[in-house]
Amino acid sequence: MSDLIDFMSRRQDQIVQFTIEHFWLILVAMAFAVVIGVVIGILITYWEPIAYPVINVTQIIMTIPSIAMIAILIPLFGIGFSNGVAALALYALLPIVRNTYTGIKAIDRAVIESAIGMGMKESGILLRIKLPLALPVIMAGIRVSTVMGIGIGAIAAYIGAGGLGSFIFWGISRVNFPMIWTGAIFISILAILADVLLGWFEKMLSLRS
Repeated sequence: MSDLIDFMSRRQDQIVQFTIEHFWLILVAMAFAVVIGVVIGILITYWEPIAYPVINVTQIIMTIPSIAMIAILIPLFGIGFSNGVAALALYALLPIVRNTYTGIKAIDRAVIESAIGMGMKESGILLRIKLPLALPVIMAGIRVSTVMGIGIGAIAAYIGAGGLGSFIFWGISRVNFPMIWTGAIFISILAILADVLLGWFEKMLSLRS
């Protein structure tokens, strides 16, 4: 324990730097994942025959080992930050796509029919009724994806994308356990903070709906 505390005290600046890098990596990846995932989730509510095949594809993506995913993406994104963002965004799709689809499909049909009866167009129904009512469920998917992405994001350091995973990889190569523990601890702290914050936001949305 004393070795761990000593290591953290000596590497404070590096810990802050890697934490910021990790946070930025997840933020960018989740921004892409949310936009893509929500759009796909909305689209498959209108084309039912492709709904489950699309969801199954996102499930298959999640089964690909992270190292293999990064290797597959190298011809497209090279090595570094872009590859890490692309890999994390792909892993984050399943909960977001599935929850967007489920949240919209779970809306009472009578509510939709009432809106149609009032003369609302489909775009208005989507923006004013479907998405607001489905938002707590969508937020739950984003929360799961974010927490999961923070953990998986450690692997991005393997291709030079930065982040707290750097401590883990360096620690393994140098057999430096305080370094490994530092990376693992701060990744866990970041995941817990994200889970608490997004959980609070999800609760607020549920209360408003």
